[in-house]
Amino acid sequence: MKNVVVVGATGLVGSAFVRQALADYPDLNIHAVVRRSTQVQHARYQESVADTESWPQAIIDARPDAIFCALGTTIKDAGSKAAFRAVDFELVAAVGAAARQTKCRHFLSISSGMADASANSFYLQTKGAAEDTLIAQGFNRLDILRPGLLKGDRKQFRLGESLAIAASPLMDRLMLGPMKKFRSIHADTVAKAALNLLSEGDAGAFVHENNAIASLADSG
Repeated sequence: MKNVVVVGATGLVGSAFVRQALADYPDLNIHAVVRRSTQVQHARYQESVADTESWPQAIIDARPDAIFCALGTTIKDAGSKAAFRAVDFELVAAVGAAARQTKCRHFLSISSGMADASANSFYLQTKGAAEDTLIAQGFNRLDILRPGLLKGDRKQFRLGESLAIAASPLMDRLMLGPMKKFRSIHADTVAKAALNLLSEGDAGAFVHENNAIASLADSG
C-alpha cells in the first residue's frame, strides 16, 4: 500500500483525485489535510482537520510516500493579491518543505498553463514561483501538471470561468498546434493523470502540459 497525502482535497481537482483513488486504486491509502472535513467515509481514507499553520506538522505526522498538492484559488476569491499569494505560493512552499522533512520521495502539484516566475501576470508569476520553489526543494521525483481551463462541478460560482467554459467547445476547436495546451480539460481527467503518475519511478522534475495530461489519463 502507498500512503498519499492530499492537500486541496475540498477543491475541484483534489476532490476528484480522492474520489477516484478510493474507487479505482485499491493500493492507495489517502490522507487528506484540510481546513474543514470532507465528510468522506472509507476504510482507506483518513483526514487531519487543522488550520493551515498546523498543516506542515500534520503532513510530517502522516508519513506520506507521496503528496498530491491541489491547492489553488483566484485573486478574486482570495480577496487580494497578498491573500492569493499566501495560498498559491506560501502554502504550497510550506507543504513542500514539510514533505522534504519526511521520507516522501514523490511530490505532485497542480499548477497552471503558462506559469512563469518572470511573467507579467501576477497570477502566472505566482504559479511559476511556486513551481521553482518545489523544483529547488529537490524531491526524488516531482510532477507538475499544468492544465488548461478546468471544467467540472465547482462548489463556488465564477462568472468569468463559467463564460469561458460555455465557449470552450468552439474555442477548443480553434486552438491548434502549440495552442492545444490551453484547451479546456475536465478535472476528472487531471485527477486521473495524477493518479497514474503515482506509479512512475523515474527520478527528476517533470512538467506536464494539457496534451500530456490527457494522454496520461488514458494510460491506465
